Amino acid sequence: MSASYPDPARRVALAPALIAAVALLVGAAVVDAPGYVVVLFIVSIFALIVAVFAWQAKQWWWLVGLIPIAVLWNPVFPIDLGDPQLWRGLHFAAAAVFIAAGILIKITPPARER
Repeated sequence: MSASYPDPARRVALAPALIAAVALLVGAAVVDAPGYVVVLFIVSIFALIVAVFAWQAKQWWWLVGLIPIAVLWNPVFPIDLGDPQLWRGLHFAAAAVFIAAGILIKITPPARER
């Protein structure tokens, strides 16, 4: 007879959240550069990916931070707040949201039937 252990919760949002956080930290340095649109794509796409993981984990409160990030960093309809210093500050705040979400969002797989 073998012991049966429950499947542990998995942090599936950690990898995309860390990739987005790194992109945001790099993006804070290149806000005025011509290649900044790449940062916009990375951040908005990964914000939606992490938002889906938050929805699947039934932790909807993360959507309050992730959906505005996806909208503000949207490359199709860019929002210009004007001040580059404000954008840099928002980059660091969004990176903090991604890191916290990546660590705290855990998905427990459904129980297996025998």
